[in-house]
Amino acid sequence: MNFTNVDSDWKKINEIITSCSKILLTTHENPDGDGLGSEVAMYHHLIEIGKDVKIINCSITPAMFDYININDCIETYDESNHLDWIKECELVVVFDVGDFSRTRIVKDAVEKFKIPVMNIDHHPHPEKHGFAYNIVDIKSAATGCMVRSYLKVARSAPLNKKICDGIYTAVMTDTGCFKYSNTDTFCHSIAIECLENGVDTNYIYQKIYENSSKERVSVLAEMISNISYELNGKFAWSFVTNEIMKKHDANKEDLDGFPDFIRSIEGVEAALMIFEIDDDLCRMNFRSKGKIIVNKIARSFGGGGHAFASGAVVHKSIEKVKSMIVKKSKEMILNQLETS
Repeated sequence: MNFTNVDSDWKKINEIITSCSKILLTTHENPDGDGLGSEVAMYHHLIEIGKDVKIINCSITPAMFDYININDCIETYDESNHLDWIKECELVVVFDVGDFSRTRIVKDAVEKFKIPVMNIDHHPHPEKHGFAYNIVDIKSAATGCMVRSYLKVARSAPLNKKICDGIYTAVMTDTGCFKYSNTDTFCHSIAIECLENGVDTNYIYQKIYENSSKERVSVLAEMISNISYELNGKFAWSFVTNEIMKKHDANKEDLDGFPDFIRSIEGVEAALMIFEIDDDLCRMNFRSKGKIIVNKIARSFGGGGHAFASGAVVHKSIEKVKSMIVKKSKEMILNQLETS
């Protein structure tokens, strides 16, 4: 089944899901609000209709999302606890991954037992994706929007608050609190529906965006001091090293939102954030205000993502990455500015 950038037949998709009794839900490493919210919404729907279902991710759940992790429904993969259960699964539904390899050890377990995988996502995917069922809509603002579309077909009962908390989290975070250019009327209709079903939108906003640790603030201060401006201020970039992380006893969760911060600077059209992961491994995130298609840059380094929000991983030292990535980014951004 392949519904890639065409209208998804949610009725047919529902027939596949409901035909299975044991289902694994998962999302990408270092999970965000869209992936977590989507799987939580689907989890509570499937539990309600009597399915044996678990959410099992390869990474721990960030503390800011503990309000949707009711009764620890989001589990972190542990072979001794999960392998036998996964072996009996009839279907895996993966959300928001872009690339199935981003589920890491969960992917290894799934492939070991040759379980069919259904992909529900709004990121671009290659033609050779390897999924048994590929449901991709790059026009969708969030994977959570796709989950809501599915539930309109799958459910006769109204959404309960647990489902709505998940969907609202997914849509709010992937639209930048409904302010990004991907926000459409469907996103706002979802927000209205969630409010009508008791979602505390202010509480969720505070949990995610007004709950910075002191460690995060310290790393943010260093990141800001490292910002460089190129192309008359239209391109800005910064970096965070492992040394900085250790100095402030920070973790990955503390880095959330750094690329968006750089993009928010007046005059900046494209932003780049480089994170050192290991001695010869760096992750980079690109953001754009809309004039620059940054996923073209990410793809040139083997990455991908949305037109205005994308990323890549490079197996080089951070010093080499800084010079190489910045040079290439400047060239590609300048080319787009000159031809626009």
